[in-house]
Amino acid sequence: MRALLLAAGLGTRLRPLTRDIPKCLIPIDGKPLLEYWLAMLSAAGVSPLLVNIHHHSDKVKRYIDRSPYSKIVTTVYEEKLLGTGGTLLKNRGFFGSEPLMLVHADNLSLFDVGTFMDSHSHRPPGCEITMMTFHSPTPHTCGIIERDVRGCVRAFHEKVPHPPGDLANGAVYILEPSLFAYLESLGKEYIDFSTEVIPHYLGRIWVFHNDVYHRDIGNPESYASACREFPQWRRKYGPDRALS
Repeated sequence: MRALLLAAGLGTRLRPLTRDIPKCLIPIDGKPLLEYWLAMLSAAGVSPLLVNIHHHSDKVKRYIDRSPYSKIVTTVYEEKLLGTGGTLLKNRGFFGSEPLMLVHADNLSLFDVGTFMDSHSHRPPGCEITMMTFHSPTPHTCGIIERDVRGCVRAFHEKVPHPPGDLANGAVYILEPSLFAYLESLGKEYIDFSTEVIPHYLGRIWVFHNDVYHRDIGNPESYASACREFPQWRRKYGPDRALS
């Protein structure tokens, strides 16, 4: 399985930290955030990987070129940000006709990638997306889902003041290639995944729950929490030769 790692964001809510460093390279427990994703995915056999870049693109490319993962990673520069759906559509040729993994690489996560892929393989009939979820301590800052009797996503509430629960979208997905036909039908370059894709697929999104660790690093407070929590979670999750 191939994967797209989204790493082009401006990280405006993390300023001033992201004025001189891209969000995907901020350090956590002594390593750049992006490195955890590259290590975890490559260890599970997810390859090759495509990373989109924009903000401080030269620094991201330099890091990747000097990393142990340079042979399996291709970078693509976006002069103009296209949104998650737009980036997918622009690079559809990279993925061929197989399912693909879509990762917002400015979040921090630990989970069993193989189990995630197996969950997608055993999704209910008609589902074209598998979404990773987590329990959010701040649900009003996330996209909160509701599930139907099958366990599929039946409703999605994007950053509303009083959401119905704390089961949040982790912004990590496995997608069927049939999704590209819908993206193309929209007839535009910029496509927002949360507002233009997820609503269209309600009832056809299977859920994989991350019960290990996931944190949306969206502001200085959540970044500080990640720096404090993550070393403990890595030890609890167990030694991983790709992350050690």
